[in-house]
Amino acid sequence: IKLLLATMILLISSCSISYKFNGSSIDYTKIKTISFENFPNRSVGFVYGPMAGMFNNELQDIYVQQTRLQQVKRNGDLQLSGEITNYDAINKGVGSDGYSNMAELRMTVNVRFVNNANHTEDFEKTFSASREYDSSQQLSSVQDELVSQMIKEIVDQIFNATVANW
Repeated sequence: IKLLLATMILLISSCSISYKFNGSSIDYTKIKTISFENFPNRSVGFVYGPMAGMFNNELQDIYVQQTRLQQVKRNGDLQLSGEITNYDAINKGVGSDGYSNMAELRMTVNVRFVNNANHTEDFEKTFSASREYDSSQQLSSVQDELVSQMIKEIVDQIFNATVANW
């Protein structure tokens, strides 16, 4: 019985199942590096100074945190470039008094993606996000948080479109 117990313990301890849910499905034998060009803010709408820096940092961070790709200055196996093309606010709703009671902040980013290991995956497309806020609030009091949320959403969309084959 001791032999049977020892055998069972050995079998149980030698069997393991490993799952990795980091959000990416990259063939690291073919793709080892990624390069980014800074995404400038070319929006003709509102101007929010920190937006481009916030976006570029968030975009690079997601690839560093969720992949094993090495970041290089240029000519990466994967290449991302583009620009922030729109940032504006519109009135979303009108109250019974005839004045706006909801506003919507919107952001759009144009992205060019090159996969030097498989050019059939190359693309250029836009990604957008928006957030509503009570128009009785000053935009300056909610802008930091709303822009952060929109950037995160757009960066997640870009990440999923480039390296997460769901």
